[in-house]
Amino acid sequence: MSCMYDAEEVNHFRKIATSQRKIPKIMALNGFLEFFQREKTFRPRKKFAQGTIRYSLHKQAHASLQSGINLRDVVRLPPGENMNDWLAVHVVDFFNRINLIYGTVSEYCNETTCPTMSGGSKYEYLWADGDVFKKPTQLPAPRYVALLMDWVENQINNETLFPVSTDVPFPKSFPSLCKKILARLFRVFVHVYIHHFDRIVSIGAEAHVNTCYKHFYYFIQEFDLMSGKELEPLAVMTAQMCKD
Repeated sequence: MSCMYDAEEVNHFRKIATSQRKIPKIMALNGFLEFFQREKTFRPRKKFAQGTIRYSLHKQAHASLQSGINLRDVVRLPPGENMNDWLAVHVVDFFNRINLIYGTVSEYCNETTCPTMSGGSKYEYLWADGDVFKKPTQLPAPRYVALLMDWVENQINNETLFPVSTDVPFPKSFPSLCKKILARLFRVFVHVYIHHFDRIVSIGAEAHVNTCYKHFYYFIQEFDLMSGKELEPLAVMTAQMCKD
């Protein structure tokens, strides 16, 4: 795929990167779930069982976000913690957050407005799951996102892939699976930012969405979880938004 943008697309990304309302970072983070739960929810949230290591890590990560610590510091692996547990916590958290974000635009994302799962004029995503869709298949964006979210939910609910108990080891393929999940969730960011950002602005959610994206980006950057090629669709926006 070409990574060149026309002038209109570059201006669109600049508008996004500079549109975040001047609210304190801590407010944007604290208010995320409260804000989006007032809107349409795409599907129920995935939660961690109380008393588990992952629940404790989730609470620890959430407390760090609430404290106003720089997002680059928030994503770092806490001393003495297991990397796979840290990955699992963040994959589930990003799934929940991106699910909520898409829920706010899903009413406007239909087969007429979004006949393909695209990111502007240069990028289109084809769906393949090795099961029903064995070959990459063009689908309307809402169908694509629904299948993507179903697929992610199936992965994180599979206790063989995402073990709940510390007595069950993570599979050797776990880091690769997390990379695949995050790369697919990123595609939802691409579609929402490029095709539905006006809706995000209309409900006053741009600060929340931008902060969520920065959190996501700093996490995948910290642990090298996505390639530069995969990140190309939002590269211009990211370069302007993620400077701190």
